Amino acid sequence: MKYKCIIVDDEPPATRILENYIGKVSFLEKTAVFNDALKALEFLNTQKVDVIFLDIQMPQLTGLQLSRIISKEIKVIFTTAYPDFALEGFELNAVDYLLKPIAFERFYQAVSKLNIDSKTEVVSNNSAEFIFIKTDGKNKFVKLFLDEILYVESLQNYVCIHTQNQQIITHSSLKNVIESLPERDFVQIHKSYVVALKQIESTDSFSVFVNGKELPIGATFKDAFFERIDHNKI
Repeated sequence: MKYKCIIVDDEPPATRILENYIGKVSFLEKTAVFNDALKALEFLNTQKVDVIFLDIQMPQLTGLQLSRIISKEIKVIFTTAYPDFALEGFELNAVDYLLKPIAFERFYQAVSKLNIDSKTEVVSNNSAEFIFIKTDGKNKFVKLFLDEILYVESLQNYVCIHTQNQQIITHSSLKNVIESLPERDFVQIHKSYVVALKQIESTDSFSVFVNGKELPIGATFKDAFFERIDHNKI
């Protein structure tokens, strides 16, 4: 599920940061940006929105005032440079209260509260690609670069991500992880396995070998897998 988001903030630098952050999280979709709370209210009267990133100190209509008017179904994440309003923000059942300047890690922690089923999200950071993996502990995420992943294994209600140095287990589905990984770099070979193409050491008609580990090729995935292999064979 993607959450349709709008940003309401009269400070252009703040809106640019939020737009950048939203673009990095796969379950968020920016639909509009407003520097005026009244214009945002007009939009909300006709358009469906799931989440609003809402500045508090704005002319004419403050973020707190706007949050009292809009539908209770819209989830509010307050963004402000003033910590004095935090208590009032939480009394209005806000999802979270972000204090400017907002770090990405803090932003991600806030939006992760929107969807407890979104355990793993792909985040692009210029030339680097990495994922944040939800592990044990409240809102604890481990950062893992995609280049480190050897293969991903489904364990019923959990997923194990294998690297050279560690195994990270998260409560998620293999389908959710597949949707979070770049298709060009990863391929599903079995109902329980997804492998990194560049980590494949060898393959035959029945198995794929990754880091000395033999992984089975499922009949359902066999044709699609070897089509990928054909693109790189000589």
